[in-house]
Amino acid sequence: MDAATLTYDSLRYGEIEDFPETSEPVWILGKQFSALTEKDEILADVASRLWLTYRKNFQPIGGTGPTSDTGWGCMLRCGQMILGQALICRHLGRDWTWSPGQRQRAEYISILNAFIDKKDSYYSIHQIAQMGVGEGKSIGQWYGPNTVAQVLKKLAIFDSWSRLAVHVAMDNTVVIEEIKRLCMPWLDFDRGACAASEEPLEMNGDLEGACALAEEETALWKPLVLLIPLRLGLSDINEAYFEPLKQCFMMPQSLGVIGGKPNSAHYFIGFVGHELIYLDPHTTQPAVDPDEGGQFPDDSYHCQHPPCRMHICELDPSIAAVSNCRGLPMFELVESQPSHLITADVLNLTPDFSDSDRLERFFDSEDEEFEILSL
Repeated sequence: MDAATLTYDSLRYGEIEDFPETSEPVWILGKQFSALTEKDEILADVASRLWLTYRKNFQPIGGTGPTSDTGWGCMLRCGQMILGQALICRHLGRDWTWSPGQRQRAEYISILNAFIDKKDSYYSIHQIAQMGVGEGKSIGQWYGPNTVAQVLKKLAIFDSWSRLAVHVAMDNTVVIEEIKRLCMPWLDFDRGACAASEEPLEMNGDLEGACALAEEETALWKPLVLLIPLRLGLSDINEAYFEPLKQCFMMPQSLGVIGGKPNSAHYFIGFVGHELIYLDPHTTQPAVDPDEGGQFPDDSYHCQHPPCRMHICELDPSIAAVSNCRGLPMFELVESQPSHLITADVLNLTPDFSDSDRLERFFDSEDEEFEILSL
């Protein structure tokens, strides 16, 4: 068996470490818990996150490709988990909890079906692997987090139900002007001219044009998934960033962190003391096959035991932050794009892959191995 598949398989046989008996608060994706009095609530909250792991015996990727992602798909699975959390917040709310063995809401079934391992699911391993070819990654090749981010950004264009805007901030800088343009694209259209047009306008690759939006929808902010790659040290993370990093998990908008050491990615969802809490995709489970109604056993998509933990000092210093936290600033927030940054056309969400070489150069450095996202 590949050593990469042992993490949770081993833990199932009695090696699970429970949360420490500590008065320090436990923070998970913007919610605070007590390790002394709320362990059941902690486990229920962890179990309500989508746990997407290696799978085997699914349809061959591309028709003739691999039927398992064991050994190469951990970063892809972490990307799925972080986007899955975004969809849960979008359609069910942060306070939604998973109830095993009970009838689930239709929205939950739709979210889960978006990640099923088959070619026609929005965010399946098949879609991510094949879209990654446009980013210079062969099917079966290990991804860095920035490649996953760019692929998910492009796949999100086709998800007209969720209508998420995915943005990757560059050069440690969040440009407010770019966020507004991305999240309120209809403000660029003249509604009178649009109403007279016979052809639907295309908005950021979404073929539902501005004219198709109801009056009340035009005033809404398109839900945002924001990634801000950073480097918080040279070979090790600088201790000055410990607290600002932990504060990111305290934000109610937090979607967590994806990343890890080379060839080993994790999905970080919170912290207790100086330990980060994470879900590990490194176990191989059989692929599931939904029935005609999209129903299938979902127990294997939820972690029903205490999650893993690691000390914050073990982190690679390459991360990405989502807010101005107290302490040493981790990134810059500006109103408009500074002249030294690259042009905004790199951020275009239309499904045009002509910029893949530039995107690879800017976003897929192996020195940038963590992403923090928010919705």
